[in-house]
Amino acid sequence: MKLEVDAYFETDLGAAYLGDAAELLQSVPDESIQLIVTSPPYALQRPKEYDNVPPEEYVDWFMPFVHELHRVLCEDGSLVVNIGGSWNKGQPTRSVYPYALMMQMTEVFHLAQDLYWFNSAQLPTPAEWVAVQRVRLKDAVEFLWWFSKTPYPKADNSCILKPYSKSMKKLLQRGDYNEGPRPSGHDISQGFATDNNGAIRPNFLLCGNTASNGLYMRRCRELGIRPHPARFPKPIPDLFVRFLTDEGDLVLDPFAGSCLTGAVAEALDRQWLCFDIVEDYLLGGALRFDIDLTGGAVDDADRVQS
Repeated sequence: MKLEVDAYFETDLGAAYLGDAAELLQSVPDESIQLIVTSPPYALQRPKEYDNVPPEEYVDWFMPFVHELHRVLCEDGSLVVNIGGSWNKGQPTRSVYPYALMMQMTEVFHLAQDLYWFNSAQLPTPAEWVAVQRVRLKDAVEFLWWFSKTPYPKADNSCILKPYSKSMKKLLQRGDYNEGPRPSGHDISQGFATDNNGAIRPNFLLCGNTASNGLYMRRCRELGIRPHPARFPKPIPDLFVRFLTDEGDLVLDPFAGSCLTGAVAEALDRQWLCFDIVEDYLLGGALRFDIDLTGGAVDDADRVQS
């Protein structure tokens, strides 16, 4: 899909647009998007370069987007929002803004499931309470709220199975699964020994975010482009695109940053739209599609590196 406004860059499957998401969303037709995967600016006490909103203002800032995202989403579509937590200013106590936002959003959407991303490479933050006074644990888990317009959105977890553990592979080979009741009260049938080509994933995602010298960062440095400072790792959009869409479906990221969601969608033969208000971020994002808007040469064809 192409919008009526001019694209900043485009491919055969999608397009990126420079501008305020609140305005660009108005150009998106009703019920045209199958999946929205996005990581809006976090609510942080310390300002970042991408104009984050403080926690006490965040819900009021984000809810107008929620209503627009509901409008453009297909009836069986999904919205996945990556939200980071925050600490109350000057105190070793947590802000409850993510939960307040989730509760507000459930007045518009169904909460299909709450998922959690554990960043195994997270630095010990907040430094004052974790590394200096040592009165808290490091903050290394972020929220992934999965919302839907209907209680039964399009979804197929067989598309994102993970490899069986070594012990499960041995059990399947032996075929002597010990069925029957467990101390927990669960009654395990022989069906648990069926080989389904992989295990069902939990709602806890373990992946680091250490691609400081990946292809995207190297290209940005070579061409003098300011990279996005808070990219999420490829496995996150990859999982949701595989799980919640089919080939040809349309995926949107209204706070696209480096356009990783669009690049993942393109690699999986989905259509895509990406919006961002910072031109440098889209300049870097174009490199994921082998598009150099600076006049230089892009040689590496691996598009979806972080």
